Amino acid sequence: MPLSAFDSQSQGDQPKRPARLLEAVRYRLHQLRYARRTEEAYVCWIRGFVAFHRPKHPREMREPEVADYLSHLAADRQVAAATQTQAKAALEFLYRHVLQRPLEQLEGVRPVHRPPRVPVVLAVSEVRTLLELLEGPERLCAMLMYGSGLRLLECVSLRVKDVDVARREIVVRAGKGGKDRRTPLADSCIPALERQLVAAKAQSDSDARHGVARTGIGESLTRKYPTIHSNPAWAYVFPAARTLVDDAGVRRRHHLHETVIQRAVKLAVQEAGIGKRATCHSFRHSFATHLLESGADIRTVQELLGHTDLRTTMIYTHVLNKGGLGVRSPADRL
Repeated sequence: MPLSAFDSQSQGDQPKRPARLLEAVRYRLHQLRYARRTEEAYVCWIRGFVAFHRPKHPREMREPEVADYLSHLAADRQVAAATQTQAKAALEFLYRHVLQRPLEQLEGVRPVHRPPRVPVVLAVSEVRTLLELLEGPERLCAMLMYGSGLRLLECVSLRVKDVDVARREIVVRAGKGGKDRRTPLADSCIPALERQLVAAKAQSDSDARHGVARTGIGESLTRKYPTIHSNPAWAYVFPAARTLVDDAGVRRRHHLHETVIQRAVKLAVQEAGIGKRATCHSFRHSFATHLLESGADIRTVQELLGHTDLRTTMIYTHVLNKGGLGVRSPADRL
């Protein structure tokens, strides 16, 4: 649908509604099948861009105004480099796919210069302590993040069909960057995971009887497989306790929300008295670091983590017990 259809005035000479632009942005994001999280992030940045240059409309602005806004994010709001990159991608999407006026080379953008930080890595004893303080689905999620190197969202959004207990592996579907990958399933996770799978399938049967659909399944898949919402294989391993009603009026069940796990891990870290700034992602950092310490090949770790660039994985060599080059400190000889 062209932007003009959204910007058209409905009654006489009434002013155009700013919301029409965001409606057009959402429409194009849906058309191009962008993820829901990407949609929310892009709309947020475009709304901020419009507010920053109010009362100008984006069609009246070009590269200088975009560069000013991105520089404002770096200088005044002091955002991270990745955040500035995301805002830039959102504005490029706006001009290319909505306004049909792609941006040229952006000049004069103030970049974000922040030195890379060493990831927070937990010792094996600290991981063990945290797991002892957690219970239920929160504990199992922590075990999977540490045992399989999963990101938090990858963990809570797992479906039954993607867990292969017999082969001891987990298939991560559409991870970061839309990539699929396989990662090992630790033997220590299997008893708790099998109990969780039984509970998930029971919840799936109950939802099927009450006509509750699932989130994250597109219309095309539903048309191709009409019974997909009642198929236990497509159920979430960690289903949410409550259901929701989407924009179309369909009652659905989402997966367990990430904040549930984040809160539990935060409380466990405080109770354990761990002085590090440990979060859910620290389990993934610890997975990679402990694999390298045990002699695993760095390219194998790269594949298990789903990194496109080996340099991203190389950051873990800086937190190994023996140092990035495997050298021994001369102080140890004293």
